Amino acid sequence: MQLPTVPFLDPARKPEIQAHLDDLTKPQGSLGRLESLALQMAWISGSTRPMDPEAFILTFAGDHGIARQGVSAFPPEVTPQMVANIAAGGAAISVLCRANRIGHRVVDVGVAVPCPWPGVGQRNVVRGTADPLDGPAMTRAQAEACLQAGLDEVAGLPTLPFALLGLGEMGIANSAVAALLVSAFTGIDPAVSVGSGTGIKPRTLQHKLEVIRLALERRRPDPADPVGVLAAVGGCEFGAMAGAMLGGAARGWAVIVDGYIAGAAALVALALEPRIRDFLVWSHRSAEPGARRLLEVLEMEPVLDLRLRLGEGTGAALAVPILRSACAIAREMATFSGAGVHKTAIL
Repeated sequence: MQLPTVPFLDPARKPEIQAHLDDLTKPQGSLGRLESLALQMAWISGSTRPMDPEAFILTFAGDHGIARQGVSAFPPEVTPQMVANIAAGGAAISVLCRANRIGHRVVDVGVAVPCPWPGVGQRNVVRGTADPLDGPAMTRAQAEACLQAGLDEVAGLPTLPFALLGLGEMGIANSAVAALLVSAFTGIDPAVSVGSGTGIKPRTLQHKLEVIRLALERRRPDPADPVGVLAAVGGCEFGAMAGAMLGGAARGWAVIVDGYIAGAAALVALALEPRIRDFLVWSHRSAEPGARRLLEVLEMEPVLDLRLRLGEGTGAALAVPILRSACAIAREMATFSGAGVHKTAIL
């Protein structure tokens, strides 16, 4: 498959943007993290005064063969039930998108049963992946089709010069798949990458860890071959999120990574195109234990730390108003040089 071209963000533009932020009528650095986010938004948008961005969140859904190993607190039947709930507007992500002026769509890319409800995007690649303890989770062609599904979803969004694109997921046992991908791409030991997910008990958590170790031993995914890793131990929604991240960055949009699950998908996208890193905004530090270590490895600073572990794109939705605020600060605040305010009046 052919991946889209992600534009190069020239670091030489940063000093000009920083000079504008330093000229705003406030003590330098007094808005803390908001200022570094404003710098990134301006850098991505190509303007020292970025527009008020539209925001979109895509929630991709898929089922996983590894769920048969008893690694989740919930059965696979919950995945289509939650897809229906999201489509009906009753899920947390639905509520947060309504509250924060975010266009939202849930997409079946790998659910084990059909999801024919109104409002559900129909891009199913496979009716649930295979168990990686028995063989590859997907074929290479299926993994590429998942990436393409994400690209196609972004292609269907309005054409805008700058916007915010958040990626989320729904799928029972996808925290196990995230642990597989994180360990495969970063070398983080499964003892760190494996967490309680939906809230499993300690005995089940130990079993989950053993399953992850065994799957990695049997599949031996090669991080130099990101599509191969996705096929060996990944899941459909991970591939779709990675494809959507690439598609959003190719448009010149800021791409919001939801949490630990979406973070694992970001590893796929980064392995395919390292240039995407400059477009990524990590929405929050997930309560999953591997999330903190992953952020350290990637040297990423999250926007929020609210002990979230739901997924769906909820962290991305909560980050949107902060990113819009960062854009507004850069766009609308008066400057010392323009307002006739002497810096000593504030500093």
